[in-house]
Amino acid sequence: MLPVVFRDAFLEGVRKIDELIEHASIEGDVAKIDASRLNHKEVNDLMRECVLKGAKKLILKNVCGQRYIGTRLHLPEGKKVEIEIYGTPGNDLGAFLDGHRIVLHGNAQDGVGNTMNDGEIVVEGRAGDVVAMAMRGGKIFIRDDVGYRTAIHMKQYMDKIPVLVVGGTSQDFLGEYMAGGMVILLGLTLEKLKHRAYYIGTGMHGGVIYLRGEVEKYQLGKEVGVVDMEEEDWKTLEKHVGEFSSYFGYDADEILAEKFMKLLPLTKRPYGRIYTY
Repeated sequence: MLPVVFRDAFLEGVRKIDELIEHASIEGDVAKIDASRLNHKEVNDLMRECVLKGAKKLILKNVCGQRYIGTRLHLPEGKKVEIEIYGTPGNDLGAFLDGHRIVLHGNAQDGVGNTMNDGEIVVEGRAGDVVAMAMRGGKIFIRDDVGYRTAIHMKQYMDKIPVLVVGGTSQDFLGEYMAGGMVILLGLTLEKLKHRAYYIGTGMHGGVIYLRGEVEKYQLGKEVGVVDMEEEDWKTLEKHVGEFSSYFGYDADEILAEKFMKLLPLTKRPYGRIYTY
């Protein structure tokens, strides 16, 4: 028999879920959630409850600043859901995402895809700072611009190669300490295709960055260099730019007709000399 304190906590949790479910309607395998009067924990609790009741698609309306959306949906192997969001979610949208698909009809704040493991995030707008921080798998597509320190500590392991495609441009420190993965910056929001970010690739020691347009050498970190594009690079761009274009209504051929720069790290251990071992 449960101790009184645990029993009371359990019953309180049941009552809370019963209250939360009033903010959702489930028809077949689609759940619609009104987030207008819910805090971030309540939104995520309700999302999980709807999935446990059989929902395969979650439609969130009136989202305004709720954080960690999609973070707690760790489900039995092979069970994935689609999350459609209307509004502006708070920080860490899709943090630790593990296979689900998120489509945001609007702008995102900081930390989109933080430590994301698998799945896909599509943002029909812009995003804030530290997008794809420590991302280790899956894909993120941002239609417009991103903020500072995008793709910081992005990494990869064996066949898990994370991909970030940004339609616009980035603020400073793009690809900082990047250890793996792929970033594609298309510059579609720029008039002359000249990116303004500084310290691109600072501390970078793995992965690759493709820039459509131009940056000057002084805008790059000392740990990164520009190398020639090869046939395999163009095939890779055709695939991911094609996906991006299909989501946001662009002409992939027109995008790929412009000049691209390929940035690679100059060494896999840029700060090796400062250590004592």
